[in-house]
This record gives sequence, C-alpha cells and structure tokens, in this order.
Amino acid sequence: MGGIVEHARLCFLFLSVVAAFAQCFNRDTSFVRNISNIPQSNFGRGGLAHITIAGAVSHGMKEIEVWLQTFAAGTHTPIHRHSCEETFVVLKGKGTVLLGSSSLKYPGTPAKFPIYSNSTFSVPVNDPHQVWNTDEHEDLQLLVVISRPPVKVFIYEDWDMPHTAAKLKFPFDWDEECFHVKDEL
Repeated sequence: MGGIVEHARLCFLFLSVVAAFAQCFNRDTSFVRNISNIPQSNFGRGGLAHITIAGAVSHGMKEIEVWLQTFAAGTHTPIHRHSCEETFVVLKGKGTVLLGSSSLKYPGTPAKFPIYSNSTFSVPVNDPHQVWNTDEHEDLQLLVVISRPPVKVFIYEDWDMPHTAAKLKFPFDWDEECFHVKDEL
C-alpha cells in the first residue's frame, strides 16, 4: 500500500511541476492571439485582474511589456515607483492617478489627475504613483505599456515614506512564478 501512495505522490509532484512549467513557458506562437485565451490572475490582490499580453518573462520581450489590467470599483495599486517608463490607455471606466515627486526625499502630497475612458497618461521614470478606480459601479480597465522589463518595483506604505525606505518587490507578482533570480556570491 505504501508503494501506491508514494507513486501517487510522485505523480502529483511531477504533474505540478509540468503545470508550472507549462504556465511559465506556454507561449502561443501564433502571430495573432486571442486575449481571451491568455491566462489571467489577481495574484492575491482582490479586485485586480491582470493579463500579461506581451512580457519579458513569458514572451521574451526585451524593450517593452504590455499588460491589460482591470480594477474593480474602489480598488487601486499600491503607492509605487520603478525605473522604467509607463504609459496607460484607459479603455473603460474612470478613476484618479496620484503622482508624487522623485526629486524630494519622499513622494510628498501627490498631484491628482482624473482619468476616464479613452484618456491616456504616462508616468516618468522613478516617479511614485498610484492608480485608483474611483467609480462605485464600473470597472476601470487599462492597457499598460512599460519599458525595460521585467520591472523592479519599490513599494511605499504612504506618501510620507522616504524613497530610501521603499521596499523592493522583484520579481513582481506576475513574474514571480516564472522568474528565478540567481544568487551570485
């Protein structure tokens, strides 16, 4: 009986590894792909739906990465910054972008910019920012393009936290399962 249980455990382990491998390297090689067939996740963040349309880790992109992100009513990103350019196209919904300063010792009181369907905005390199869905009923859906993937994100607890105290999150949520940092000692 013990042999059957051990065999079942090994089969389960093998299938788990194969599933993880397939998820990380499941590259649809079609020239045209259906976004509905691309894996989507919230990565443990309630109210977020993220799809990497074209990414460094999942598709071998070197210069840009493209995401489709949907935020449920009232949800938002953390306050964060990264050393890449980021451009957003608002596909549906409305919200607010908060933009802090990278030239002070901390982000400071952020400037607030309303965003709405068919609007676009770009976040400069290393400027702390946060995106909020301020609509009570409709999702906020964004097409996001970033440079220099995979992105290293620094997360803030609040707008008064010094830049030097922001916590590095790398690899970020959508790259975490597939990106393995080698320890170089």
